[in-house]
Amino acid sequence: MAQLTFSDLEYSNRKRKNKREQFLEMMDQIIPWEHWIEIIKPYYPSGKRGRPTRGIETMLRMYLMQNWFNLADEAIEDAIYDSYAMRLFMHLDFLEKQVPDATTLLKFRHLLEREKIGEKIFADVNQRLDAAGLIMHGGTIVDATIIASTPSTKNKDKKRDPEMHQTKKGNQWYHGMKVHAGADAGTGYIHTITGTAANVHDIDETHNLVREDDNVVYGDSGYLGIEKHDEIKNDKHLRDVEFRINRRPSSIKTPDNYKGINWDKQIEHRKSSVRCKVEHAFLIVKRQFGYCKTAYRGIAKNMNRFNFLFASANLVMCARAGRTAAFTAAG
Repeated sequence: MAQLTFSDLEYSNRKRKNKREQFLEMMDQIIPWEHWIEIIKPYYPSGKRGRPTRGIETMLRMYLMQNWFNLADEAIEDAIYDSYAMRLFMHLDFLEKQVPDATTLLKFRHLLEREKIGEKIFADVNQRLDAAGLIMHGGTIVDATIIASTPSTKNKDKKRDPEMHQTKKGNQWYHGMKVHAGADAGTGYIHTITGTAANVHDIDETHNLVREDDNVVYGDSGYLGIEKHDEIKNDKHLRDVEFRINRRPSSIKTPDNYKGINWDKQIEHRKSSVRCKVEHAFLIVKRQFGYCKTAYRGIAKNMNRFNFLFASANLVMCARAGRTAAFTAAG
């Protein structure tokens, strides 16, 4: 903004910054805006015909905040009008421009989904982390999380999303999809994600999550017996990978009167201390960003959003580790 308004001057005298403003400032500093704009630019309307377009950066900033705060199209529009921190992040001056309306954001999101921009952004973040030397190689942690779909059947056919399916976890049934993730065993950054219906077993997607230079794979007890799976046995590289899978707790019990060291538990604890790193990214996506239920119909639309969310989760972990300068210098 070229000129400070009375609101800017008044707001600059506040005693402290709230968590929302701190988060938006952190993300504003670490995101390579110019490069991300160039990724979208070839697919963005020129504005020579039809309705005049808004700037790519303005729309991208609005879309990212929609993902980070898990808001609907109309809700993020209202939130920007209501929140000074969001307006600063958008670089909007209401004397010159207004917030893009919900319809404009909807069309922008459809463009991102159609051209699979989420995958390109996720790949760009990982490439920059790798170029900065912030990702280790040689080991991957595999895990999956269930994303429940809305129970509503208010659609044209009065049916639930046909791409979502039902599965049981513990004593509870879920209807939705599953996100499978491969995380770097050294740093915890997510390097690969895939999406399936909820009834697809975790093991079935493991071969898509292991990198070519991985020698070790960590996983929870849901991956027991993975060495016998056809995709593993029939792949030359995966056959040689060492799978360090946690055993079920019931298989390593000891008598109450046993006074010695349970070495089996010690070994499992060491496995878990590595494997738990993947949970941090899930925590950011499902708790901080609040994306616990699918927002759209169809796996592809939701995966476009998950690509943005896990790319953002990697950026959050990178910034919190104090690696912003190293990341931004690795363009």
